[in-house]
Amino acid sequence: METETATRWLTEAEQCAWRTQLEVNRLLMHQLEKDLQPFGLTMNDYEILVNLSESPDVRMRMSDLAAATLQSKSRLSHQITRMENSDLVRRENCESDRRGLYAVLTDHGLGVMRQVAPHHVASVRRHFIDLLDTESMQQLSKALGPVSNHLRENRGRP
Repeated sequence: METETATRWLTEAEQCAWRTQLEVNRLLMHQLEKDLQPFGLTMNDYEILVNLSESPDVRMRMSDLAAATLQSKSRLSHQITRMENSDLVRRENCESDRRGLYAVLTDHGLGVMRQVAPHHVASVRRHFIDLLDTESMQQLSKALGPVSNHLRENRGRP
């Protein structure tokens, strides 16, 4: 375990970059969530709808969907129950594995996705994409790529 004297404290520039990233992430997610409210959706709902709509046969195993959305299986199960009550998704048994379940996008859920997606994309553009020029966007992707790769590869590790 590291001692207090071994701590590599953040420099002023590192602290500024870290706190800016935190603030942008929090404010952007708050705004995108707010922009989904008129449709009765949360960001979690929308992320599940996107994953299902982009999957073959608009279905995913619940365990795969939990991994894709970074949710525990228990939390995802509760989320899917809420979404079932709104007829956005349904559960189906997995015939090849009796213990497995699929989350399946309903026709109503697909219709909601088609209605909401243009509004969500417009919100992403208004609050993020259109505020950056092409060079800044490329630099941001280049800068965050290694962080994303590291976190993806080390998911679940301390």
